[in-house]
Amino acid sequence: MAVLVTSISLLLSLVFMQQQRLNALQEQRISDQDLVRQSEVVAANLAIAQNMPTLGFNNLIADWFFLRFLQYLGDAEAREKTDYSLSPDFFRVIIPNDPYYRMFYFFMSVSTSTLAAQPEASVELMAQGLSYLGPTTPDDSFYIWRYRGIDELLFLGDGVAAQQSFQTAADWARQSPHPDAEIWGPASQRTADFLAANPDSKTAQINSWANVLVNAFDEGTRQTAIERIEALGGTVTISEDGAVNIQSPAED
Repeated sequence: MAVLVTSISLLLSLVFMQQQRLNALQEQRISDQDLVRQSEVVAANLAIAQNMPTLGFNNLIADWFFLRFLQYLGDAEAREKTDYSLSPDFFRVIIPNDPYYRMFYFFMSVSTSTLAAQPEASVELMAQGLSYLGPTTPDDSFYIWRYRGIDELLFLGDGVAAQQSFQTAADWARQSPHPDAEIWGPASQRTADFLAANPDSKTAQINSWANVLVNAFDEGTRQTAIERIEALGGTVTISEDGAVNIQSPAED
């Protein structure tokens, strides 16, 4: 009972400290030094949380820290001053406590690989989470292999590892009852086949950047994806209604 009370008190303290700082951000314009200090406090809290006993509240802890992550991600002014480098630390708390929720991996891939420029951390955490999963556990787990393959191909430059990840995504999708599996299973197989024939395939890279483009949640990531597609010889056309059309080069 004493351990339970102590752990719950610690969680409440973390909530209180971070809420105080969020309120301060809303009430006044804080200095760059204050933003740095705030980032240091968040980093310290995350370090504590990684080693804190969960006492069966794993999902609650994962969800709470994911909400804190969304606040961190959405504070564009602060991120311009202190960057996104704490993104993987949030997921070092989130993924071990709930490895089954697919959208955790989606946000981790974009924030950690693209914004924080730490794709190694993203791939490592995906590997940790995937060790708990199977083709139908959950039934959209094939997506996570796609996220891993994209990170390996685009940010680590490892076409061989990416081919294996896309192949596994295709294999898992074939076994999955999820309705999206009918779309992403064949798409993953095509990418795996491109990479098997040519680990440096421009077509595979363009398809992966297209995935980043259509799923990006900030303008900087969208612009980066467009620039990378065009650098690979592809063309990007965006219609007035926002529809994205991407053409790959004639030669791979």
